[in-house]
Amino acid sequence: MTNIIDAGLVADQNAKLEAGLQADYEALGGMLARRGLDIEELTALAQTFDVAVPSWGAGTGGTRFARFAGRGEPRNVFEKLEDCSVINQLTRATSGVSPHFPWDKPSDASELRQAADSLGLVFDAVNSNTFQDQLGQEQTYKFGSLTAQSKEVRAQAIAHNIECIELGRALGSNALTVWVGDGANFPGQNNLRGSLERYLDSMREIYAALPDDWNVFIEHKLFEPAFYATVIADWGTSFACATELGPKAKCLVDLGHHAPNTNIEMIVARLAQFGKLGGFHFNDSKYGDDDLDSGSINPFQLFLVFNELADASLRGGSSFKPAYMLDQSHNVTDPIESLMSSAVEVQRAFVQSAMVDRAELAGLQGANDVLNSAQLLKRAFRTDVSPILAMARVRAGGAADPVAAYRASGYRDRVAGLRPAKAGASSSGIV
Repeated sequence: MTNIIDAGLVADQNAKLEAGLQADYEALGGMLARRGLDIEELTALAQTFDVAVPSWGAGTGGTRFARFAGRGEPRNVFEKLEDCSVINQLTRATSGVSPHFPWDKPSDASELRQAADSLGLVFDAVNSNTFQDQLGQEQTYKFGSLTAQSKEVRAQAIAHNIECIELGRALGSNALTVWVGDGANFPGQNNLRGSLERYLDSMREIYAALPDDWNVFIEHKLFEPAFYATVIADWGTSFACATELGPKAKCLVDLGHHAPNTNIEMIVARLAQFGKLGGFHFNDSKYGDDDLDSGSINPFQLFLVFNELADASLRGGSSFKPAYMLDQSHNVTDPIESLMSSAVEVQRAFVQSAMVDRAELAGLQGANDVLNSAQLLKRAFRTDVSPILAMARVRAGGAADPVAAYRASGYRDRVAGLRPAKAGASSSGIV
């Protein structure tokens, strides 16, 4: 594996923090031992965690009104892989990259796969794009894609998704994520039932093109750009469609795609219970689909999601393996720093959820001890597992403090000289 950041620099940075980290680790270990928890087991568990990063997240995103070019942002998919490699090198928790087509469409898929291999990366779920028109596109998606009234538009959208599957196969992926912005902005614009019927007809053709070992993840979104009636607006519709399509169709939960105050962890529990939880797009939200850094607004909600995942894993065993991916937009931060921080926060919730004594919780629930049931969860959530996460990174060759090591490396300054900023340079396509 090629290290983008000098390994010696990372080691030097770790050496500066070694004494403090060891002291914090031992102190935490003593406290956890009194609770019957083994810090070494939790550290080993932390090292198993992996969350994919989105290729488009390496570029500068934007607000709903503008996108401001970032210094040294990647101009093509190969430069995106370099940035993703930096994130994985320092966190040791992001070996997967989720590409988005046609933004990341390579002229030679084997060349792109070799580039990823050399950087120690693999390709996670591939994402199709029928929510915006591309240069030279014959049919417009202005009035829908997989649900469009026009048969020609639907055929174009279906063909694109099947092309994504073929590209994904060449890259070593095993899943396709489908999100459509289809819907209506005015009552009467569409026949609401007819739109969903057309969606299912289109998805059946895409489903038929899936290899035997692939899944298709159906992503729902409450609104935007269909502000009156989005075709796949909620987990119930997603679940119904996944059930209708077959066992290879699963539901994808984006933490920002819900109405305010929605009980997302209950949605996770329901989908896991019925075998339709495919995976996640982790981010955070204050008002709507904000795509903020994971854990930046509501870390307790993230913990509660992983609490349900821990329960589902206990019930489902090794067969329960939802896909984990970040999905963020970075307008005012360095994307690499934000993605590293988010990976750590998701990993934090994963480890904290493993600290919940399931047998004790079940006993409290059975006795209707409401207060202590809630406090048991809070005790795990309040525990600062930062020393565990840092030690897991160091033992795997990563950085005790990823952001500090990254800044010390001067990577952003270096690539800024190699990648001159220009409008649309990130090729992420997101505004």
